[in-house]
Amino acid sequence: MLPLRDRLPTRTFPFVNYLLIAANVLFFLWETALVEAGYADLGSEFGFVPYRFNVAPIVAAPTIFTSMFMHGGWAHLGSNMLALWIFGDNVEDAMGHVRYVAFYLLGGIAAAITQMGVDPFSQVPMVGASGAIAAVMAGYLVLYPRSPITVLNPIPLLWFFMGLFWEFPAWVIAAEFFLLNLWSGFSSLGPGQHGMGGVAFFAHIGGFISGLVLIGFFTRGKERRQTERWSGWRPPERRSGGWDGARRGW
Repeated sequence: MLPLRDRLPTRTFPFVNYLLIAANVLFFLWETALVEAGYADLGSEFGFVPYRFNVAPIVAAPTIFTSMFMHGGWAHLGSNMLALWIFGDNVEDAMGHVRYVAFYLLGGIAAAITQMGVDPFSQVPMVGASGAIAAVMAGYLVLYPRSPITVLNPIPLLWFFMGLFWEFPAWVIAAEFFLLNLWSGFSSLGPGQHGMGGVAFFAHIGGFISGLVLIGFFTRGKERRQTERWSGWRPPERRSGGWDGARRGW
């Protein structure tokens, strides 16, 4: 299922989340320009390579952070930024701007460490913000498990009968993400499988688990808010001013 938006407004302006999205987009444009100019080793130089980190951890440590802002293509970038746009502003709103920066970066670090723990001798560069965003999604799950999330109907044949869009509680979206990555990750390690298939599934898992573990600490002392709850398996209602007054997530 592809999540498209939520309906939970923020109490403060989530400028850190917007800056993270802008940084990812700008870094990707810089990547693209260098590749088009003939720079072929960008991923190896700025991506996180487990083998290189094990050999020279101090030298390779900065790539844990640079890899978080790199992406393998427009689809990779777009899907990650859509998820960050949907979930990140509310998590930032719940914990505060400074804490959110630390939470996001720790999620990315946990993702890199988890992937390295599973495949410590891999020389394939790991790139993408998926691990950090998985932590953000997990944080949203803990804070707002029943918040309604609008998704694209995953079955095209049902579009004519049930509509293009449907609503699910946040815990369903998060559980699907985690279980799909868990299944794919362990399947990729089975007999006859070769490597990770180009996707760092265990990085996603590590980031997600770190979010579950850290969210309580990062929201300590903050007021828990009452939110709208998912109220049933139905298409989202359309109201004046857009679907339920939604202001973001497309």
